[in-house]
Amino acid sequence: MSGATGAGPVRPYVITGGRVAPSRDTLALETLVVAAESTGAESTGATEAGGATGAAAAAGEHAADLSPECAAILDLCVRLLSVAEVAAHLRQPVAVVKVLLADLLDAGLVVARPPVTAADRHDPALLKEVLDGLRQL
Repeated sequence: MSGATGAGPVRPYVITGGRVAPSRDTLALETLVVAAESTGAESTGATEAGGATGAAAAAGEHAADLSPECAAILDLCVRLLSVAEVAAHLRQPVAVVKVLLADLLDAGLVVARPPVTAADRHDPALLKEVLDGLRQL
């Protein structure tokens, strides 16, 4: 993002308000995020009476409180995106995006879906045994 006077890019510490760590340590690179209003009517393509989508309406309600970067995140997150994808779209360091996403999570404007942990993944040996059993049928 560029400065209002056109003097060049805004420094990351200005974007995050001097913070270097997010308020929560649950945002991995592969964590999926979506605008909180996107999970409802917007996912079916429905719009509100005013013609604005849910995420746009949420951004509009909080426009005075949101930085331009946070508003851009809400615009991007009308569909599921990983933290890494959001950072790439914004062309900002991942650490900066994590701080901003944590702020949006705290405000209830985005929802995070954590990545599947190793404990939740299926055992490859078990899957091989099931496959072998199916082949014998």
